[in-house]
Amino acid sequence: MMQLKIVVAATALFVACKGGKPNDTFQLDPKGETYAIEKDILTNDKSFYYIDVNNYFGTESRNDLAIGVFDSGTGGLTVLDALIRYDQNNNQSHTNGQDGIADFNKENFIYLGDQANMPYGNYFSAGKTSLLKEHVVKDIQFLLGNKYYLKPNDTNYHSDKQKIKAIVIACNTATAYGQAEADAFMARTGLNIPVIGVINAGTRGTLQQFKKDESGAIGVFATVGTIASDGYGKNIKKMAQELGYTGNLQIFNQGGFGLAEAVDEEPEFLNRNLHVPSTTYKGPSLSHKDFPIDKALLDVYNFNFDKDKMLCDSKNTDDCSVLQLNDAENYVRYHLVSLMEKIRKSKDPQVLKALVLGCTHYPYLKNEIQKVFTELYNYQDKNGRKVYQQYMAPHIKLIDPAEYVAKELYDALKQQNQFNPNGDAQKNSEFYISMANLTNRNVLVDDQGRMTYDYKYGRNSGEIQEYVKVTPFSKKNISEETLQRFKTAIPQTFELIKNFSQNNPKLLKQAAQERIN
Repeated sequence: MMQLKIVVAATALFVACKGGKPNDTFQLDPKGETYAIEKDILTNDKSFYYIDVNNYFGTESRNDLAIGVFDSGTGGLTVLDALIRYDQNNNQSHTNGQDGIADFNKENFIYLGDQANMPYGNYFSAGKTSLLKEHVVKDIQFLLGNKYYLKPNDTNYHSDKQKIKAIVIACNTATAYGQAEADAFMARTGLNIPVIGVINAGTRGTLQQFKKDESGAIGVFATVGTIASDGYGKNIKKMAQELGYTGNLQIFNQGGFGLAEAVDEEPEFLNRNLHVPSTTYKGPSLSHKDFPIDKALLDVYNFNFDKDKMLCDSKNTDDCSVLQLNDAENYVRYHLVSLMEKIRKSKDPQVLKALVLGCTHYPYLKNEIQKVFTELYNYQDKNGRKVYQQYMAPHIKLIDPAEYVAKELYDALKQQNQFNPNGDAQKNSEFYISMANLTNRNVLVDDQGRMTYDYKYGRNSGEIQEYVKVTPFSKKNISEETLQRFKTAIPQTFELIKNFSQNNPKLLKQAAQERIN
């Protein structure tokens, strides 16, 4: 737990990597953590990853290019959805004021979910932050480039993906650990493409919930890696001081270990086919060193045991000697109870008034989070005592940083006068996901074709090879449950995904059952 007496701030709304004019001599840092991959991208014209930045824009109008958005998985679609829905300006005059037309409706978007390498939040705990930074640079390389595969076992790639004019890092962990590398890399390209991260936007949105002299607690609910970086804690403290906040704002961190993985149904954290505990399970458990399930709190957790949403080695749930979470809402229950226990046990805690959803996967679970908070607010122990109510506001505000990223992107395009007059987000947006490269014999996969956990986090940076192949969204690489979540939680973005899947000529050549509908 981190406590701060808040007093000012303004971090830049975005980082526009202005760089210089592209040239043939790149000043790379041989001591830099991403040196090897950057050198390959910028100087090795025989490499799969090579980008000819000197001729990047060619004769194309820069304004007509797409906006690239990437995340470690599908969670970043919540950020894209916020962009799709954003309407705070007049589309003709570009002045403030809603006009009933989405501000980015004429922009084309390219989305990349680096599913094969997710979750990014675990690279820190595995001691592989350099590898994480390399993934971030590779994500940017994909967005800049034009290559993709139709299937993970294809040997020939296609090269007709759109180029980009702006980048949104729709991942809190990638922003926390890789924003500096992304900025430096883009500066070396000389392309003057802005790079926008979610943490500054989330910080600004959080502080807007408080009056300048107001006190209260802020919960930061994010991946373990983002929490370890203290990206939000440092930014909230810095920005609050710069903006003149004088209240006592306390920050309580909760690393949502396993929750993003459960949302994306990583088999070590959630497996709907299981009926008994798994030997490969890695989520919170009774014996977990860092994230133990406390049997004394089972009544508070109020886990749902129906339909194998909890896996126990006994028919009587009170007698479980092995207990495993197997449902996203149960992960929410575990972590919110853990957060409230931290607050309850701390010295002189302020009332929890806001919760930052510091992982792009978490907004999918807003309803579940509000439901559990309501239960905890009203929870009574055996003596009729409301254990948590004095530490909670009746309605805790959920801060989705995605809702504040849109303004930063708009300001960046406005500053560079790069709005697209000819695009169509509904028709021209593209959606891609990474999958384990099945043609690379070095890549170790499980029976579902995913990289094994030990292989994924056992690799080292600087070993330049195609670990993954990036393919279009399809029913082959996204589960039906996940698609239904998109359809319910982000319906407008789901329509864009469906349009891409159904109307792309190359995708139409694939089997009909692969297309999203």
